[in-house]
Amino acid sequence: MKKVVIASMIVCAVFVCSLLVYAAAKPGFDDKEIRIAQWGPQTGPAAPWGSVARGSGLLFQMVNDEGGIHGRKIKYFIRDDQYNPAQTKAVVKELVEREGIFAFVGGVGAACGMAVKDYLAQNKIVWVAPSTAIDEYVFPVNPYIFAIYPLYDDEASILTKYAVEKLKAKKIAFFYQNDTYGKSGLKGCKSRMKALRMKLVEEISVEPGEKDLSSQMLRLKNSGADVVIMWVNPTSAAIALKTCSTIGFKPQWISSDTLSDYPLMNKITGGLWEGVITGMFGLATSSNDPRMIKYREAAKKYAPEERFGTFYTAGAMYAEPLVDALKRVGPKLSTEAFIKQLNATKNFQGIGPLINWSPKVHQGTDSIQITKCGPNSSYITLQDWTKNELATWKKK
Repeated sequence: MKKVVIASMIVCAVFVCSLLVYAAAKPGFDDKEIRIAQWGPQTGPAAPWGSVARGSGLLFQMVNDEGGIHGRKIKYFIRDDQYNPAQTKAVVKELVEREGIFAFVGGVGAACGMAVKDYLAQNKIVWVAPSTAIDEYVFPVNPYIFAIYPLYDDEASILTKYAVEKLKAKKIAFFYQNDTYGKSGLKGCKSRMKALRMKLVEEISVEPGEKDLSSQMLRLKNSGADVVIMWVNPTSAAIALKTCSTIGFKPQWISSDTLSDYPLMNKITGGLWEGVITGMFGLATSSNDPRMIKYREAAKKYAPEERFGTFYTAGAMYAEPLVDALKRVGPKLSTEAFIKQLNATKNFQGIGPLINWSPKVHQGTDSIQITKCGPNSSYITLQDWTKNELATWKKK
């Protein structure tokens, strides 16, 4: 009987200790560390985007190597959600309730982010720079989400205008992923087409994991489109270009920034990416800008196994304003103090666009550059930073 009582007491003690650990973990930081996390597809159809999460880790390693932030080192967690919203829910819940996370950064996937944004807000956990760009994150203002990625509908509108005015496109088709990400791009494209008194000759969707796109590509060919704008994941884009190559369909392809890693896209398309035009909202990895040079040198030191590509550096770009705000908070860290400094971010620029946040506007930028994949996966700038003059969100 005594053994049973003792065993019960031990179990209770362990349970109480566990509760205390969880309670202590809730603030997401202590005197020695700040716990930051990110989900991302390390496997699955969107795995090429997985390097975004690893790129954020590069900046955190650089920060820690320089002594941390006011004596605290950043403890960084990455979880593979396989680009599956249900899995995103599971890994985020585990990170919040088991590890005690102070803030999230990046996070690939519009549908994935939508699956957890309310949960994060309910737990008062800040999410800086989602690695996707949709209205639902920032309108109406969510006090815990701070976006820097140009909205997909803004980007699509700018790219569509470029296709018509600069490329003199007469027949434009839109190929998109059947989720929030793809539909946001379609919305922006159609808004611009309406303003130009034009209509798409075809709009075709694809499921993220779909492998056979022969019917969709044949429809695009039969539409007579001279320009096809696509809003899909890297694997779908590769299948699309390879399929079109076999049926002799060679339109001018245009894509969002999500496919702007030219060396990677050239590799998985077998060289078919040359000539593709994309949006761009960060410095090219080949840039001689001192900021990019610093990242290149750091990558050689901390992550020599990584391919230094656009998706990887995007991860660092997403984390830059988070680090900046933490530094401005000072040693007396709290979620409230962190949010106050994020809301005070004015004209911040790392390797990405100029960022401005205020309590009323959490969409940090509205501009993109337009580039083209040249020989040997080079970046050819076609148009410098451009705003969407049709954007209505700035008036909200």
